[in-house]
Formats: sequence, structure tokens, C-alpha cells
Amino acid sequence: MKSIIIANWKCNPNSLKEAKKLFSEVNKKAKAKNTDVVVCAPFVYLGLLKGKNLGAQNVCFEEKGAFTGEVSTLMLKDLGVEYVIIGHSERRKYFNENNLDINKKIKILLEAKLKPILCIGETKQEFEAHLKPEVIETQLTEALKDIKKEDVKNVIIVYEPVWAISSNGGENCSVDETMTSVVFIRKIISELYNRDTSDIVKVLYGGSVNSFNSADYIKNARVDGLLVGASSLDLEEFSLIVKSVE
Repeated sequence: MKSIIIANWKCNPNSLKEAKKLFSEVNKKAKAKNTDVVVCAPFVYLGLLKGKNLGAQNVCFEEKGAFTGEVSTLMLKDLGVEYVIIGHSERRKYFNENNLDINKKIKILLEAKLKPILCIGETKQEFEAHLKPEVIETQLTEALKDIKKEDVKNVIIVYEPVWAISSNGGENCSVDETMTSVVFIRKIISELYNRDTSDIVKVLYGGSVNSFNSADYIKNARVDGLLVGASSLDLEEFSLIVKSVE
């Protein structure tokens, strides 16, 4: 099974010129035979970035209608988008998205044959209070409610502990801690569906990923890939991450 490296540009870069240059260079320098590289760019750039494995960072929970400021699955498909990040902690924190919202978005993405990238993970307070298992199970169970077995195989799950995200002054989640979380996530999927489904679903890690720790997560934490934030904006660093995983 191929690994997958997802670049989350978040609200960056500041100009179309920079976005085009970065996207072009990523396609040239971050190529890999055994790894899929996905770039999730801001909405305003998606129609102007031409290439495979293009992703968005959010989507509307409805296909069309009076939803000012939203972007639909139909619009994204028309632009060649294949992947969409859903439930990122920054969407949960700053825009009050809850598991019900996320569940609706996953359903409409799957209906449109787009691949949801579902982010789950605990805060520092929850981690210190030993609530991680409860938080992960609730996020995962509610996000996947009424999702059929044949559809959930197209959902990519990212374990991204909020306290490990670099924009939060993140500290790396250890390989052992990550592996424990990945095993637990697969256990939940197995209980919701079955063991075969649990083995097929891709589970990634995200949170202060860089070229020094990327290979270790892939080799020793049993993850199928990585979600890269800040480091994805640094072409040389991101290329090294891809090469290390390759």
C-alpha cells in the first residue's frame, strides 16, 4: 500500500504567484513512486493550480443553495479536487464545527466521490486528564455515523493531537504514543465495521512533522502517511519529508 503525504497550506501563501510557484515546485521536486503527495490549498487558488492529487481544506455540508461564503462538492469536483480535509482542530476551535457538522460533510463528500481526510485528536488538557481514548472514540464514532462499510474505506483518518500542532507551539507526539493511538483507532473501526475494513482504512499522523521525524513515524508508528502543516510551505523541507518516507 502506498504511503500518502498531505500538505495542508492552511491560510497560506499570501499571493497567487507564490501559490503557483510552490505548487509547481512541489510537483517537480517532491515526486515519489511509492508515495502519493496531496496538496490542500486555500479555495481561492484551487481553480488555478493544475495537477494531480489536489485537495481542499473544507467543504459545505450542502450541495448548493443559499449558503453565503461556502464552497460545495460540485464546485470542488469541477476544479479537479480529489481530497478534502474535514474536522481539523482549527475548524473545530475557531469555527465551532462539531461532530454532527463533520458527519454531514463526510456523507456529502462520499456521495460526490471525493475523499474525506478526517482529522481527530485530543487537546493538551484532555491528554493530561487521560481522556484521549474517550475523545478519539467519540470523534470517530460520531463522525462516521451511518457511513456504510463500502464507503468508509475511502475515508482517510488523521490522528492529529491538538497539542502537537506547530501553530500551537506544538511538541512532537512520541512514536510510541502515536502507535498506541493508531492501534486504538483501528480497534474502533474494527468494532464499528470489521477487521478487514480496519486494515484497509488509511490512518495518518499529523502534528509538528518535519524531515527529522517523518521516516520514524512511518516505519515505527504504523501510520500510512503524514499530514504536514508548516513544513509543507518550505519546499526543501517538504521534499526531504517525502524522500524520507519514500
